[in-house]
Amino acid sequence: MRLRTTLFFLSMLPVPALIAADAAALRSARSDNASWLMYGRDYAAWRYSELAQINRSNIANLAPLWVYQTGVGGKQEAAPLVFDGLMFFTAPSNHSFAVDLATGRPVWHKSTPIPPHATGCCGQPNRGFATLNGKLYKVTFQGTLQALDAKTGNLIWETEIADPKKGYSATVAPLAVKNMILTGVTGAEFGVRGYIDAYDATTGKLRWRFYTTGGPEDPTAQRTWGGDSWKRGGGSIWVTGTYDPDTNLTYWGTGNPGPDMFGDERPGDNLYTCSVVALDVDTGKLRWHYQFTPHDVHDWDAMGDPVLVDLTHKGKRVRAILNANRNGHHYLLDRVTGEFLNAKAYTKVSWADGIDSKGRPILVPGQDPSEQGTKACPGLGGGHNWEPTSYSPQTGLHYFSSTDGCHIYYKTRQDFVEGAWYQGSIVDRVPKEPAAGSIVAMDPAKGEIAWRLPLIASPSGGMLSTAGGLLFAGDQNGYFFAMDAATGKVLWKFQTGGTVGAAAITYSFQGQQRISVLAGGSLYTFALSVSEPSRKFLFPAK
Repeated sequence: MRLRTTLFFLSMLPVPALIAADAAALRSARSDNASWLMYGRDYAAWRYSELAQINRSNIANLAPLWVYQTGVGGKQEAAPLVFDGLMFFTAPSNHSFAVDLATGRPVWHKSTPIPPHATGCCGQPNRGFATLNGKLYKVTFQGTLQALDAKTGNLIWETEIADPKKGYSATVAPLAVKNMILTGVTGAEFGVRGYIDAYDATTGKLRWRFYTTGGPEDPTAQRTWGGDSWKRGGGSIWVTGTYDPDTNLTYWGTGNPGPDMFGDERPGDNLYTCSVVALDVDTGKLRWHYQFTPHDVHDWDAMGDPVLVDLTHKGKRVRAILNANRNGHHYLLDRVTGEFLNAKAYTKVSWADGIDSKGRPILVPGQDPSEQGTKACPGLGGGHNWEPTSYSPQTGLHYFSSTDGCHIYYKTRQDFVEGAWYQGSIVDRVPKEPAAGSIVAMDPAKGEIAWRLPLIASPSGGMLSTAGGLLFAGDQNGYFFAMDAATGKVLWKFQTGGTVGAAAITYSFQGQQRISVLAGGSLYTFALSVSEPSRKFLFPAK
């Protein structure tokens, strides 16, 4: 009976008044320890916090504070947003939630039906909200962009960004920049032509569009496609881009060409798939691009987040981009010019014998899919896939997960039918060679792996690093765990009971550092074990 009384009391705590996060707040998001305002925490996507109340010396005392059960199935991949006493997050199949930070008490829950003709590659995940001036912005699986009132969850406007009947869908967390909402579409496995859009944050009107496959508006890129294959060329946008206010450029990783693994349909390098593109944020014009995997035939999207850091490389200070690529290499690029600086293999790679001085892979013959089957490494999912990475200025390391293994790629032809699966070729596991997983800490300045933590299963969650010297991650087996960020030693773990498919966030609430993460169908919030002072915080005197 005491538990019920306690829960009732907590549910009666007031919800704070909502104060809108404006463009200035987004630019200074890294220094706001009380909030988490965008998918990557800040425009550079460090996923690093200066909070150190939870640290290596007391991490053993971390314990669940509250759990909110969403009741929604599917893999949870969202990064919750936190501001003004509330937490906002999305869930698969077009669900959205707001909960009270103090207790996890639900404030509102909204959902949008998915039409029966909408289809997609990999379930119906959603990676989260953007926020600006009291609104929340999210995509729906069927390809619309919604603006919601953060206080109530009510719909303010909705804009169609893609046609699901043609095979388009959307899962990415938008990015709010100035008075625009940047987002993209998926559907490369259905033969669509991908693009990145910017919409007016107030009206929902399209401001600009950049196509991720070269067409008539881009003759140089069009020459990298055979015939009209660019029309079905893919280039999905799976993961949120980054933004540098100093260069006024936004950086986005693009997905695989279509069909994924049958390259005969699309001779050439197939720009701008499997690339990072740097776009003028005001106009959407291409400033530069770098293609990690020209003419990809292994489904190695360049979906890893383009992380922005300043570091010293070969004695020169560089404004750089870090990318843990699905093709098995970790890259360092100049984010002002797009110049290739360095690449390092971080998992087993059989398809390339390194990257040359101009940034092109040195191909190993006989690694493309074949009718009899070709073993190639990494496997279909990469190396590092879509999961969020983290950069810690405290250690100077870039943290990311890796699936370590190979696949057998079989070459098959497939005719294009609008709205139907259009992958070309199939893969199979290599007998007696099960894939493993690991967490990798890369020193990008040196181009060296600082440490690697082997995992029993393939990784599934993203990374979070803190000034407490900690790195948080999760796995498919349901473990959420913390490591020493300098060494990779596991210091703490908790069994959530469901796949940890998202990256954790951290924030300070009423003087207490908290860690929150989505796992299975639930949202978990952790804090240091309840002590007498924190009991007063949870149960204030009347």
